[in-house]
Amino acid sequence: MRRFPILLACLALLAPALAGARTMQARIARVETAVATLEQVRLRVDWPANAAVGELQVWAARADAADLGYRWRDLHWRCPLRRAADAGWRCAGALRAGNGAPLQLEVAFDASSTHAALSRGGARVALERDAASPDLTTLDLRQVPVAWVQALVAQAWADARLHRGTLAGRLLVTAPSGGALRVEGPLRLRDVALETADASIAAEGVGADLAIRYRSAADAAAVDVDGQLRGGQLLAGNTYVALPETPIGLEVAARRATGAGWRVPRLAWRDGAALQATASLAFDTAGALTRMHVDARSDDLAPVRSRYLSGWLGLAGLGELDLHGALQVDAKVDAAGLSRIDARLQGVDIRDPAQRFVFDGLQGDLRYSAGAAVDSALAWDGGKLYGLEFGEARLPFASADGVLRFREDARMPFMGGRLTVHDVVIRPPRGDAGADIRFGLVLDDVDFGRVSQVVGLPAFQGRLSGAIPNAHYANERVDFDGGLSMQLFDGQVVFTSLALERPFGTAPSLGADITFEDLDLLRLTEVLGFGSVTGRLDGRIDGLRLVDWTPVAFDAWLESDPAPGVPQRISQSAVQDISSVGDASFVTSLQGRLIGFFDDFGYRRLGIGCRLANEVCSMAGLPHSHQGQGQGAFTIVQGAGLPRLDVVGYNRSVDWPTLVERLRAVGSGEVAPVVE
Repeated sequence: MRRFPILLACLALLAPALAGARTMQARIARVETAVATLEQVRLRVDWPANAAVGELQVWAARADAADLGYRWRDLHWRCPLRRAADAGWRCAGALRAGNGAPLQLEVAFDASSTHAALSRGGARVALERDAASPDLTTLDLRQVPVAWVQALVAQAWADARLHRGTLAGRLLVTAPSGGALRVEGPLRLRDVALETADASIAAEGVGADLAIRYRSAADAAAVDVDGQLRGGQLLAGNTYVALPETPIGLEVAARRATGAGWRVPRLAWRDGAALQATASLAFDTAGALTRMHVDARSDDLAPVRSRYLSGWLGLAGLGELDLHGALQVDAKVDAAGLSRIDARLQGVDIRDPAQRFVFDGLQGDLRYSAGAAVDSALAWDGGKLYGLEFGEARLPFASADGVLRFREDARMPFMGGRLTVHDVVIRPPRGDAGADIRFGLVLDDVDFGRVSQVVGLPAFQGRLSGAIPNAHYANERVDFDGGLSMQLFDGQVVFTSLALERPFGTAPSLGADITFEDLDLLRLTEVLGFGSVTGRLDGRIDGLRLVDWTPVAFDAWLESDPAPGVPQRISQSAVQDISSVGDASFVTSLQGRLIGFFDDFGYRRLGIGCRLANEVCSMAGLPHSHQGQGQGAFTIVQGAGLPRLDVVGYNRSVDWPTLVERLRAVGSGEVAPVVE
């Protein structure tokens, strides 16, 4: 297809002189046609006397079809030349350009018309021109590789690189001298693959049946496309689209003026109940988006995630999100980012297959504005967050100047108590800044037994109350300023330096420092299954880090805290459990055989520590090791009174997975202490 106009012009020059020639040669410095310009052209015709067939050879040093974007060097065509009816001529032979693979070029013309075909294998481009319409060329395409039209596509889209696929159709090319180039007609694409130079836009396996109209003049260009897409995959930045096999209606109108970027005054997308959308866009000369207005509706969100949202959701680790319900969105974007959004949700359910969160029955409006103030309200029937259930709630929003905030606190039932979310301020991504969210939480009278069961803790009992005054989400990280204070086991547990990274992404990470004050040891050990210990407990866990909710590092210390009027007693079963977990044994001033006569013992102090790093727990005990038990020994329980009993540890380095297994064994009653 790319070389027809060049050679037809040469044949037209030769035709009047061929009647009686045996050998004829010509040199032409420059040949100009409406489509192409040739330079340093040579022609040679060899026609033996009385022969029915001669031989034509044409050489051209340079050939440029600027409007089509094609430029060639060192062209050579060689073919047997025959006379045809109506004083016409026919010639078919191999056409080469430089060292490229040859193509088969067939040409037939007379005074009124020109017919030509370029082919290789099953690919064929046929050309027709009529003397009555010298500016009009008809192109018939059959199984044409997309690489053949690379230069033409580059005229409208300079960064596009066509890799694979075929074209078929019938195009009308109008190229009047000094006028605008026009290409229009039906076009069928199959298995097309393309990619931009920076890989920001790509397509794979795309099929389409389209009607195209392309116009290019010195000061402007325009493209109109109307038709259907039939399967394939598209990527534009973080937007990934998996096209279904069912046809998708597509309409595009794009315009570009000299010195300006492309404008797309209309883009329409029709994918049945899944997505109906219209949009207008504008780009600067570098291809950056400067303006966009989208009006989209989905009456069935179920296929939307897999077809249109997986790229964006995948960035947040939500690539398999399950969506149901209906949604309508009207949004505007400017050069700085999102400027307005008006969304209406109807019965929307959002479920994470990994069970990290669930939202049921989302209903209402959500409006955001980078300018004037707007109000909206969103409600849900209930849901879960990492298995923790919350009830119905109403979220009253107000938005202005690029900020979305709560107009009032949102309260909802939560695990037998109540959760209040307050002081919510949301800044969506805009410009170079990512999303920024700030909020506070208050927990009131939550059933800690239910919470413990959900998160896999022992069956703790009691009511949980506490607050996180300020939390801040940015760059996939949540920092809980001010920490969380809870009343638990008649004492207090305080979480500080709380931070959660990638909360819904791959391998979420939690960091915190925890302090314990005046916990009731009796209630705690009964729940943990560590026999029975009375007294009060203080402690800390510094530098706690969980990756995918598994501990990988911390520095912990737990120690008894004498309190007036509170006895400090430890049962024999608790001694056995502690010994089993901590690689310890217990010793006493009485003979070992007498230990079994006592149910519990008094203790002066109790203390144990563990520093976890690289799956090894470095154990520690009370400041002074038990005398006579070796340099590495450390005391876990220091006895008091008679019978006096001490619990001493000997192994300061314990494999963490082994330690966890021992803790599980304690919970099931499977312990085996050593008595010395």
